[in-house]
Amino acid sequence: MAHVIGGGIAAVLGLMGIIGWWDNFGDFLRGFLPLALLIGGLIAVNTGLKIKKGE
Repeated sequence: MAHVIGGGIAAVLGLMGIIGWWDNFGDFLRGFLPLALLIGGLIAVNTGLKIKKGE
């Protein structure tokens, strides 16, 4: 039960932080999203190559 309460408090504080610092959050997303897409794409290609190679 303590985990649920702690998670709820963390979610509310996170939401308040996003609302309060929306400009900074937008800057973070603009910088992080291309990096996340690049890493995700490399992982997907690597996984696809390993599956194809194992057949």
